[in-house]
Amino acid sequence: MPDNTVIDGEIVALDETGRPDFSLLQNYRSAAKQTSYFAFDLLVLEGRNLTSLPLIERRQLMRSLKFSSPLVRLCEQFDSSAEEMIAAVRQLGVEGVIGKRKDSKYETGKRTGSWIKHRINRGQEL
Repeated sequence: MPDNTVIDGEIVALDETGRPDFSLLQNYRSAAKQTSYFAFDLLVLEGRNLTSLPLIERRQLMRSLKFSSPLVRLCEQFDSSAEEMIAAVRQLGVEGVIGKRKDSKYETGKRTGSWIKHRINRGQEL
């Protein structure tokens, strides 16, 4: 990554099928080989604050970065309806999905309604 660059993301442990597994992350020492950093937003690029740019522009800039480690992955982005994404989450048996507005700015520490986290737990939606 270039100097003075900040990305937002999450450390994720993957099971043998490649699905995220929170219990593996809790036991990260035994799962160290299955952990990756999933980058989902670019906040600063070479000292330039990008948080006022729309998400779609920040992600486009992030896709141009070359990461030196194969353990850093870019989160996939889908242009789908909420219903389609929730159905896919259920079918895959993963924890949930994050939805963000393409035109949203990055607002630190605020819940603005420009993103939503939808979790599914044992058939119950949270």
